[in-house]
Amino acid sequence: MKVSFENPDKINGLLTITVEDDDYKAEVEKTLKEYRKTANVPGFRPGQVPMGMIRRRFGSAVKMDAINKVLGDELQKYIADNNIAMLGEPLASEKQQPQDLEKDGPYTFMFDIAVAPEFDIKLDANDTVDYYEITADDTLIDSQVEMFASRMGQNVEADHYEDGDVLKGDLRQLDAEGNTLEGGLTVEAASVMPKYLKSDDQKKLFDGCKPGDIITFNPSKAYEGSNYELSSLLKVDREKVAEYTGDFSYQITSVQHFEKHAVDQELFDLTFGKDAVKDEKEFREKIAEGLKAQLALDSDMKFLMDVRKYAEDKVGQLTYPDSLLKRIMKQNNKDKDQEFIDKNYEPSIKELSWSLIRSKIAVALGVKIEDEDVKSAAREMAKAQFAQYGMSNVPQEYVDNYADELLKKKEAQQQFVDRAIDAKLVEALKGVVTLNKKSVSLDEFNKMMGE
Repeated sequence: MKVSFENPDKINGLLTITVEDDDYKAEVEKTLKEYRKTANVPGFRPGQVPMGMIRRRFGSAVKMDAINKVLGDELQKYIADNNIAMLGEPLASEKQQPQDLEKDGPYTFMFDIAVAPEFDIKLDANDTVDYYEITADDTLIDSQVEMFASRMGQNVEADHYEDGDVLKGDLRQLDAEGNTLEGGLTVEAASVMPKYLKSDDQKKLFDGCKPGDIITFNPSKAYEGSNYELSSLLKVDREKVAEYTGDFSYQITSVQHFEKHAVDQELFDLTFGKDAVKDEKEFREKIAEGLKAQLALDSDMKFLMDVRKYAEDKVGQLTYPDSLLKRIMKQNNKDKDQEFIDKNYEPSIKELSWSLIRSKIAVALGVKIEDEDVKSAAREMAKAQFAQYGMSNVPQEYVDNYADELLKKKEAQQQFVDRAIDAKLVEALKGVVTLNKKSVSLDEFNKMMGE
């Protein structure tokens, strides 16, 4: 077997492999003998089929499989042994000539190889990058106290309607004269939130209403354009809502007003666990402690974004084998047209460049990730998802179990690997580059991130 590699422009590689008969014949004979042991051919007992018949029947397919295996093994071995920084997968070369596998070898196969561009990037104390420290000020803590109080709040009975309240009552379909329609639609304990009605005229009908009042309104107009909400109110299929275009009476049985939870010991216990904090001062300190950890993650995320831009500018524009990479992209997206390739190529190259730069920086800083780092990234994701539902004191056992479930999803595994790399890279970089620290409020930070 002969292997040669041409790479004159450093990014477009041509790998040529010449396969001789001796490279695959032994494998073919071995496979055919295995076939003979199990071949089911009428007139012959298993294992007694003439080898010539086995060769005629299976020889071509077995030969092709053997050659493909030899090619695949040699191709990967050559790339690994010669440290070729290959992008994507090898493609059959456009220079490839047809090979007649029915005839004896040798056979020549050519592969186009996209090679990563060569560049250098080193970050040290001579490189200065901004680092934004977000302060957990009283305004931010106040908003968190408000959030917890709202999250733990509940509806209470009220004597009259105010904007945002929930009404409960009985709906009855009316006839053209405004009387209850005999055999018409009736819905008991129907909930209505006038604040979210689509029609202002229908909304005004509920101003100042109280339990016992009977309101005549038109649900079809009140929820115009939203068959989902209308079908939910009337308890009918969406396909049937068009049948109910007239007025309904609505006898209010209850007005429920949402009341935030008092900032008291019960709220403290519900938020952080029984007796974890004793008073509002400790409650605010506990909130500030949690915010500090979360805000540090946001600061690190912004820092990595700034490092990326700094490093990309330092490296400059990289040159890629565009035509070949577009062919690879098309190969990986066979169901997409050329317009998709042209539209998504530049964004893909931008992400590829950062991936190469990030990898080179990580190697230079000795950043390596272990399984535990990936699991840790999954745990952080689990905690964040629990926090979205106000669950800030979830037992570690539940966090671990949820993280394990997340890691079982193959499509999410690379995400956690990337998160683990980013987390360790940030920590390494903070100890290497010069940090230009800047203190900002969360509002200032959010505005900055929105730019």
